[in-house]
Amino acid sequence: MIFRPLRLNGAYLIDLEQIEDERGFNARAFCEREFDERGLPSRMVQTNIIQNHQRGTLRGMHYQAPPMQDAKLFRVTRGAIYDVIVDLRPASSTICAWEAVELRAGGPMLFVPGGFGQGFQTLDDDTELTYQVSAFHSAAHGRGFRYDDPVFRIEWPLPVTVISEKDRSWRNYKVEM
Repeated sequence: MIFRPLRLNGAYLIDLEQIEDERGFNARAFCEREFDERGLPSRMVQTNIIQNHQRGTLRGMHYQAPPMQDAKLFRVTRGAIYDVIVDLRPASSTICAWEAVELRAGGPMLFVPGGFGQGFQTLDDDTELTYQVSAFHSAAHGRGFRYDDPVFRIEWPLPVTVISEKDRSWRNYKVEM
């Protein structure tokens, strides 16, 4: 696995090191030892699959409040997404900064540290991804903010074609210092 740091401290794009032969390839998608060596959470408690029917679908912006903050590891298995992460860590020098990456099937994975908000928009119809989380989901700690929140001014590549009522109804983010 090749870890490429992003602009926001603790976030990474992770390339798979593929071992290829006439059958195809083999690659590690997670390695506890390599995560430990970088001081990243190496215990992933759950793996989820998300399938989206339509291009332009938006999911987010989501995070879990302390003490249930969760790190996430995203991998697109079909199609493509525009994934946005926002640093919400009060002590961070980049609090409220956001960064976006395009993830495609066969491309790198995205590691998102705990304390970040995250959301994505599909760039292709019939997009599917998997993600692992370091903490169990807790509805009591689940939080979100609007995808068009003026605090962040996130630039989405497409008009939003599908969004859940819950994601549409989030309030603007209130910075807690």
